[in-house]
Amino acid sequence: MGMSDYYKALREKIGNQLIFMPSVAGIIRNEQGHILFGRKHRESQWGLIAGSIELGELPADAMVREAKEETGLDVIPERILGVYGGEERRYTYGNGHQVEYLTIVFACKVISGEDKVGSMQ
Repeated sequence: MGMSDYYKALREKIGNQLIFMPSVAGIIRNEQGHILFGRKHRESQWGLIAGSIELGELPADAMVREAKEETGLDVIPERILGVYGGEERRYTYGNGHQVEYLTIVFACKVISGEDKVGSMQ
């Protein structure tokens, strides 16, 4: 899924200005203990399965949604591993949009589905 309607409307008003973005990321392991990585937005770097929290959405629910959208897997966020933020979490996308992420990282258990990313190694 691309940018939500909320962030699209916000970007229409403020352009590329820096925005604060609450987000989630998951440590999703296969049976061998390997961590699932993915790539999105046509970027060359691999990263954790992650995404923004939508208005009114619980962080754990956002993690479940992002895992399903990005991988096809159904997961249960079992516990919070850490919360990360600050200037070192700033990023500028190729289109010029600037964000500063506050990211809640969950340990997730796969309960069903088939990995459509093919990067669980």
